[in-house]
Amino acid sequence: MYEEKISTWLNENRTNGIRLLQKLVQEPSKRGQEGSAQAIVVEKCRQLGLEIDLWEIGDEKLRNHPHFYCDRKDFKGNPNLVAIKRGIGNGKSLILNGHIDVVPEGDHAAWHDDPYSGMAKDGKVFGRGTTDMKGGNVSLLLALEAIIESGIQLKGDVIFQSVIEEESGGAGTLAAVLRGYRADGAIIPEPTNMKLFPLQQGSMWFRLIVKGKSAHGGTRYEGVSAIDKAISVMLEIKKLEQERNESLRHSLYKNVKIPIPINIGSIQSGNWPSSVPDTAVLEGRFGIAPTETMEAAQRSLMQCIEALNETDAWFKEKPIELEWFGARWLPGSLELEHPLMKTLGAYYEKVMGEQPLVEASPWATDGGYLSSVGSTPVVVFGPGETKLAHDSNEYIEVDKMMDVAKIIALTIIEWCGVEEEQ
Repeated sequence: MYEEKISTWLNENRTNGIRLLQKLVQEPSKRGQEGSAQAIVVEKCRQLGLEIDLWEIGDEKLRNHPHFYCDRKDFKGNPNLVAIKRGIGNGKSLILNGHIDVVPEGDHAAWHDDPYSGMAKDGKVFGRGTTDMKGGNVSLLLALEAIIESGIQLKGDVIFQSVIEEESGGAGTLAAVLRGYRADGAIIPEPTNMKLFPLQQGSMWFRLIVKGKSAHGGTRYEGVSAIDKAISVMLEIKKLEQERNESLRHSLYKNVKIPIPINIGSIQSGNWPSSVPDTAVLEGRFGIAPTETMEAAQRSLMQCIEALNETDAWFKEKPIELEWFGARWLPGSLELEHPLMKTLGAYYEKVMGEQPLVEASPWATDGGYLSSVGSTPVVVFGPGETKLAHDSNEYIEVDKMMDVAKIIALTIIEWCGVEEEQ
């Protein structure tokens, strides 16, 4: 009975869902510019009659928290949003967590259309943030609206969250947890391509400073190139990555080529073509296994660098310096037999006519903050494909956005419980 009501409403409101997504995409919400897109979400939540909590993060409680790693100083004008549909009582609660921030669009020349066009074509909507993750956010809002418009009275509370700062380390979700928002379960509709992710890796940023000895390029043999030495460091990091991944044995990683990567994302060295560079700075992302502590992950890189400093003759004289800086994402894990996994999986199978694929997340999410700090079990499940996130010509398939909305709506009804009609 509920499934028919939800299906009918979603089918009749498909165009409205597309329009909402287009509006969100057309408001660029890069870091520090989230406010205008967030305003659209706030207005939608007001229309749905949800209880609104809108606030600017960055208070002392957040900044002093041991898991707050954020270099952003000013959050003014770019608020967090929590909107609650209160249940009538005696039901389980559920958090629906999505982030409103997007990464920069990159080279506009690489896009077929304007990155913020929101163009709808061939059953897809294009633009920065469609997959990561405004399409998933629209799935959440459509699921809630379908329940409300169908007159279904839930027992448990549904806590919708539209947070900032996910792409820079999760401060928005951490702020929501510290504000008291916890629940019996949570769904994050990141672009899993409709796979269920009960495991999420964590990550942290690191910096390595490699010293050389400057000299004239014509007599480069009188110097020691920091670039050459940096290459030797990167080769050792590749070995460390291989060792860490060989020791990680889990069935959910069988289709993930490198479960916990170590990525060098930035190299800076040298300032003159005819000079031997005396310093190289490497910055990277260090993957953390779902059940690994941040401290254990740090130790593995520290030990690698210490070994280099002890065994390499040059590094004995000029040790490599290791710094941890910037963003961090906590890892998270949920047992495969958890009731939320089973409920979500059952409705996936009912809607899609097949069993869901269950894998481990190849990237970090805000899930670790909800589970580790907020003691809220988390499943990551959403429309959109991982390979499209952060890329040019990003898009989302509307059919998948609508299917996810239906699956999540039915999961909410089952999870939170429903007042039976008289």
